[in-house]
Amino acid sequence: MAQIVTIGEVLLRLSTPGFSRFEQARSFDVTYAGGEANVASALAYWGHSTAHVTRFPDSPVGRAAAQYLRFHGVDISHIQFGGPRMAVYYLETGAALRGSQIVYDRAGSSFATAEPQSYDWDEILKGATWFHWAGITPALSQEAADACLQGIQAARKKGITVSGDIFYRSNLWKYGKTPGDVIPELTAGTDIVIANQINVKEIFGIECTDFPDACVKLQKAFPQVSRVVDTQRTSLSASHNLLKAFLWNGEKMLETADVDINPIVDRVGGGDAFIAGLIHGLLTFDDEQKALEFGVAASAMKHTIEGDALVSTEAEVEAIRQGETSGRIKR
Repeated sequence: MAQIVTIGEVLLRLSTPGFSRFEQARSFDVTYAGGEANVASALAYWGHSTAHVTRFPDSPVGRAAAQYLRFHGVDISHIQFGGPRMAVYYLETGAALRGSQIVYDRAGSSFATAEPQSYDWDEILKGATWFHWAGITPALSQEAADACLQGIQAARKKGITVSGDIFYRSNLWKYGKTPGDVIPELTAGTDIVIANQINVKEIFGIECTDFPDACVKLQKAFPQVSRVVDTQRTSLSASHNLLKAFLWNGEKMLETADVDINPIVDRVGGGDAFIAGLIHGLLTFDDEQKALEFGVAASAMKHTIEGDALVSTEAEVEAIRQGETSGRIKR
């Protein structure tokens, strides 16, 4: 199986019990979460060798976060310890007509303040075949953006496939840069881009009529990009969604059927599960359509699992891809 490296912040996730509102909560359920780390952990469950790059505070909480990743099969040997604090996010899970809410508390975290030169990319990427980053990382600080760029550039020199999820959180950009200032340089070194028509316009200033037009123009602007991928979610309620995906490979647009997800247990991490499934599919199957479908099935599976991590076998995801969605008891 492949060796995959991811970079990004991991946060302490504090969730209200059940479907309680923040105002009602008198305790929180604790786990750990981070988009890129979620990708690594899902891939580890499917037999890949994965490693995550980040920094935690040298404290019991930081060490617990590292052990959480190790528990899910992720190599933590490249994780640093130091810096001021653990990033945190608070989650209130919605239901029916009420959407979920997330509140971030991550400014000045250990990862955001780590010096870019502290990462030994030659050592980190030794033997790697895939490197994955996401748009949240360069939003955190100039240091995080520089570290992400250095990782991409090192991967390029080694001929490693690079994927980038350029979706970003606009309220995280607090250090004087905008996505348009930073993400284009990262995209220039990326092979597979997860994006939508709005991202392409807002980040790159590319006017486009629809997603296929955005894909064509993005590839023209960034010749390194071989595939552009997007998901489409139809939200019937907080507990009932339809999910499908699209992949442009430079010649044609592939599309999956909708997967009906009802009821949703926990949708946080669903996008990360899709990316993990897509990466696994592209590495495993000689069929882009099947790879795209596997990504959607992985995301659908994640919606049934509490916490950010997708805990599943390849066979379970493949069964969903093939249409086994009855939820029958397995004996």
